[in-house]
Amino acid sequence: MFSGSIPALVTPFRDERFDEAAFRRFVDWQVDSGSNAVVPCGTTGESATLDNDEHHKVIKVCVEQVAGRVPVIAGCGSNDTRTALWHMQVAKDLGADAALLVAPYYNRPSQDGLIRHFSFLAESCDLPIVLYNVPGRTVTDIHAATVIELGKRFPDQIVSIKDASGDLSRVVTHRMGLGPDFNQLSGDDPLALAGYALGQNGCISVTANVAPKLCAEFHAAAAAGDFETARALNERLYPLHKALFADASPSPTKYALSRLHNWMRPDTRLPIAPCSAAAMEAVDAAMEFAGIG
Repeated sequence: MFSGSIPALVTPFRDERFDEAAFRRFVDWQVDSGSNAVVPCGTTGESATLDNDEHHKVIKVCVEQVAGRVPVIAGCGSNDTRTALWHMQVAKDLGADAALLVAPYYNRPSQDGLIRHFSFLAESCDLPIVLYNVPGRTVTDIHAATVIELGKRFPDQIVSIKDASGDLSRVVTHRMGLGPDFNQLSGDDPLALAGYALGQNGCISVTANVAPKLCAEFHAAAAAGDFETARALNERLYPLHKALFADASPSPTKYALSRLHNWMRPDTRLPIAPCSAAAMEAVDAAMEFAGIG
């Protein structure tokens, strides 16, 4: 259903407000550069600092600007099940193609709680769901057995997972439990190449924000089984994968984008601080190594 290079889009700010004009230009640049889908209001989009009106506006503007050229997977997750459902319903009404639903954070639900949470959402809204497992941020881990149970219970609704657990063995476990048609996406740029060999179909990416053309070329080569080309591109991108996490994300990514485009600012919202000098140096070196900027 979803494949290739899928940027988790940053949300541009100017004077503490959502910069709609910059975001529209950014979406066009991503699509024109070969991105296969886009994700507004994900972690890299600083969704945790958007109020609900801003959250929905970002999705609305993204859907409008994409204009059907690629799928829009709208970030709809929340630690409150009712709020997640509200985001899903709004995203569906706005024309999004799917909802990205992170495991509820802070509450630390049990696996039974996760099954009840995602089941309620699947039963209450027919927008396709991409599960998002990122225990390094949420503390809660969506176990492989839970993913398999949900996928079997709602095969037409829970159609994909973005896995950022760092455990590549889960790709095989999910595949054996749900079959090859269950859509699996990496949530870690440095692991995407290995993920293809195991059965993943693409990556919801941070690096694609900054290097969309290179990332699209890398994913196309990996999907085609051209691993010689894919390895070369992966090694060209690898320092950038690392540098974009040299400080709290997405401050290094926004700094890199401000270097590439005069209409993008490096502004983040607290508690994300501006990019440190050391992180800027790492990003500068990685961009030079990759041949961008």
